[in-house]
Amino acid sequence: MTMGEQEGEVTMADVRSTAERVFTNYFCYKIDPLWRRLPASERQLGGKEFREVLHGATGRVAVRSYLTTGFREDIDFFLWVLSKEPEPIQELAVNIYQSGFGQYLHMTTSYFALMRESPYVKDHLHAPAPAVGPCKYLVVYPFIKSREWYLMSFDARQGMMNEHIKVGHEFPAIRINTAYSFGVDDQDFVVAFDTNSLTDFQDLVMRLRETEASRYTVRDTPMIVGMAKSLDDILTTAGA
Repeated sequence: MTMGEQEGEVTMADVRSTAERVFTNYFCYKIDPLWRRLPASERQLGGKEFREVLHGATGRVAVRSYLTTGFREDIDFFLWVLSKEPEPIQELAVNIYQSGFGQYLHMTTSYFALMRESPYVKDHLHAPAPAVGPCKYLVVYPFIKSREWYLMSFDARQGMMNEHIKVGHEFPAIRINTAYSFGVDDQDFVVAFDTNSLTDFQDLVMRLRETEASRYTVRDTPMIVGMAKSLDDILTTAGA
């Protein structure tokens, strides 16, 4: 489910716009096992409150929801949240915890960043991109480059990034969303790939490992694979 995209001030389309700088966060939640032992009526009420919190944020944030149950032990689902200001993101996180369902959620991971235009693609011709919208999967992970990378000249980095981008063009159906965490979170970047094929995505990652730029990667884990699901589907899965 995508909320805040029809009548809100921020939309998922903003991440494709070079004119917009948009704050983003990935709220990754683990559900307390005690939740599933509650009476059905209490779970239904808690789910209703959670749904109302998300819908109440429409117009200030845009949200997409992804199910990770079975893919990771530490995360059951995550929310991709976008806003033109950071305050609504924090308010949403607080309000989620105050809902009946939210009281049984533990945020195991949170990646805060700012989506902005990459300096390496300003004069670059892009391969045709898929229409804006959720693919079947979203793969999210933090990314850190070594200090040696930043101490090189821009031209040297641009040359290696041209190779990196060329490999990406071999997989035009996979869309990358890059956010910058400098000064606001521990990692340098948070990257999220929209894809309808995890097989193709694995092929892309294996190809990128062979590029020169990968020499300067310090960390690019954990890898979080989520399946795009509506908010109602997430709650149903959780027994709400």
